[in-house]
Amino acid sequence: MKDPEVLKDCKKTETFLNAVVTKTGLTKVGEVFHHFPNSGFTGIICLTESHISIHTWPEFNRVTFDVFLSNFMKYNDAIAEQIHDELLLLLDATEVTTTRLNR
Repeated sequence: MKDPEVLKDCKKTETFLNAVVTKTGLTKVGEVFHHFPNSGFTGIICLTESHISIHTWPEFNRVTFDVFLSNFMKYNDAIAEQIHDELLLLLDATEVTTTRLNR
């Protein structure tokens, strides 16, 4: 990240992820976010389609996130890519390693 402080902003990421879930028509069934004092955060949004999770380590300028969406009832690969791309923009990522698994 250009600015590792973004990896401490749990509320901004939580707000973004909830907005993108609504915007893309996914169905949220629950969520948990936890901000570690003076550090990063972890969070997960559970969806009927699967889940989105994120874990940050600002002290190492690192973040990992998963966007798992099932294609059982609807083909969701484009939505998963959209969330991936928008989250990278939000975090202002400079080095990216992505693994894609078609489900």
